Amino acid sequence: MTDKGETIVIKKYANRRLYDTSASRYVTLDHLRELVRAGKDFQVVDAKSGEDLTRSVLGQIIFEQESKGENLLPVEFLRQVISFYGDSMQAFVPDYLRLTMETLARQQEALREKFEGSMNAKTPALAMMEEQAKRNMALFEQAMGMFSPFARAGEAPAAPEADKTAAEKDEVKALRAELEAMRAKLDRLAGE
Repeated sequence: MTDKGETIVIKKYANRRLYDTSASRYVTLDHLRELVRAGKDFQVVDAKSGEDLTRSVLGQIIFEQESKGENLLPVEFLRQVISFYGDSMQAFVPDYLRLTMETLARQQEALREKFEGSMNAKTPALAMMEEQAKRNMALFEQAMGMFSPFARAGEAPAAPEADKTAAEKDEVKALRAELEAMRAKLDRLAGE
């Protein structure tokens, strides 16, 4: 394996086989695609002449992905790129595309981090809603027990309202107040 900053040399032979000199083995275009995805730098050279073939091999990887139905490049974009060949703007296009792709990659990474952060960390609103859902379920089960004509096996019948302790009544009142507060907050959020 190579260090992140080290360029891997891939030799391309006349029979179109690719040889990874860092791993001492023959590889495929899929292997090179995985190197790109891993952020590893490589250079493809003709085994006989030493000519740099990196650009054409990268183009071949793109073509192969597009032919598999993984369409990333819109037809109109491809036409526009082709129209720049031989145009006076040709010299500016590579730098423009490189900068645009770097910006896209930064934005993608920032979006990914925000999304993962929001999914991993429990926001106060999410934690509050989760707690409220647990309380609602407990109240629902309690209410169903009161209205059930048959007591559950092993349970005493639900006590009538008059027999409940003051603490239980206070807890029910508190839960109802929290439920109303949550409904009001959700109504405000829905209205924004």
